Amino acid sequence: MFKPNLSSRRDFLKKSMLAAASFAIVPRHVLGKGYLAPSDHLTKGIIGVGSMGRGHFNYAGTKTVAICDVDSRHLAIAQKALGGGVKESRDFRELIQNPEVDIVHIATPPHWHGLMAVEAARSGKDIWCEKPMTRTIGEGKKVKEAVAQHGNIFRLNTWFRFDDNFYGMNVPVKKIKKVVDTGMLGWPLKVTISKHTGFDWKFYWVGKENLPVEQVPRELDYEMWLGPAPYKPYSAHRVHTTFRGYWDYDGGGLGDMGQHYLDPVQYFLGKDNESPIKIEVDAPQQHSDAVGTWRKIVYTYADGCQIILDGAGTEEGRAYIEGPDGKLFRGFVSDIPDLERKLAQYPDPTPQMTDFVEAVRTRQKFALNEENGYYSCTLVNLGLAALRLNRTLHFDPQKQEFVNDEAANRLIHQPMRGPWTI
Repeated sequence: MFKPNLSSRRDFLKKSMLAAASFAIVPRHVLGKGYLAPSDHLTKGIIGVGSMGRGHFNYAGTKTVAICDVDSRHLAIAQKALGGGVKESRDFRELIQNPEVDIVHIATPPHWHGLMAVEAARSGKDIWCEKPMTRTIGEGKKVKEAVAQHGNIFRLNTWFRFDDNFYGMNVPVKKIKKVVDTGMLGWPLKVTISKHTGFDWKFYWVGKENLPVEQVPRELDYEMWLGPAPYKPYSAHRVHTTFRGYWDYDGGGLGDMGQHYLDPVQYFLGKDNESPIKIEVDAPQQHSDAVGTWRKIVYTYADGCQIILDGAGTEEGRAYIEGPDGKLFRGFVSDIPDLERKLAQYPDPTPQMTDFVEAVRTRQKFALNEENGYYSCTLVNLGLAALRLNRTLHFDPQKQEFVNDEAANRLIHQPMRGPWTI
């Protein structure tokens, strides 16, 4: 039976230090800021060592000491890549409760993210979570609450608000934010995300209807793979690299790429603690199990700002950002004369904490954390709710719930299959 209430950071430390009958290793960062020597590596445990999890074995300043996966093939490949000798398990709870692990890296399908993040927070671990942060808005709320209660450092692994050139814009997001902050484009703004502005919605992440029932491979613990998701008979297309095409585990191209694309928009619009009030959708009727494609999703904020997701690619020639006083196109091309010269007269955006290891060592909040990450993930989940119900939804930003819409609000807190719960 699953026991959801693991000990808090304080209780964990107290019990470990007072235990008389046995010796336990306490996670080093629990002992307080500055405990780690500058040369010391933070230890990391990775849950889910498919291609995404294996891609982060060698993150600077960390050492992978534990791995977990429900597929024995993944574990074998990971052990070989790490040189062997790494603690392995098929139950994530063993990894989370391992006192040698400082950071829990969650690289599973999204239907596990919220539950695992909350358990890691309760056990005193710092958390690195792949996108999307959670599969539902309600799970995102639980992650926020747990991290606030236990004082963990949380990183959501989409980095475009602070690092690298931003897809078709070919400049870092901070430069786009600087343009917006100057007010040269005017207000409110309209942002269009489409193949014409440099963003691919990956519509090949769709599900298949009427999946054949197949035999579960010997190497896969399918019951544990499903975990809190509703039981569905095994089919190879339902798991591993193609799981994104099913509502129970993710949300197709929007679930996969949405937070990459939308989090930077939220940042440069200054809406890190705000949600839209209306979500409109233009799409075919969706299947109850398999995620399909969509033509357009439009988010509208109370101040008139809009984010347009152009899935059909009909907005050819549209600016990426359009305001009453100016436009910014793909490739950072603008209709504002002498934009670069004018920008040089303004200060850069406020610096962010973008080194996760340093954030963990100094206990400073990371640039993309459980709070602003919750809001950008909520954008994704609002769009998915409108798509799944195939109609316009109205949302209350203060209450963080849909307005007079019972069916939509059921999607905020979707039940987990027992015995799993947050």
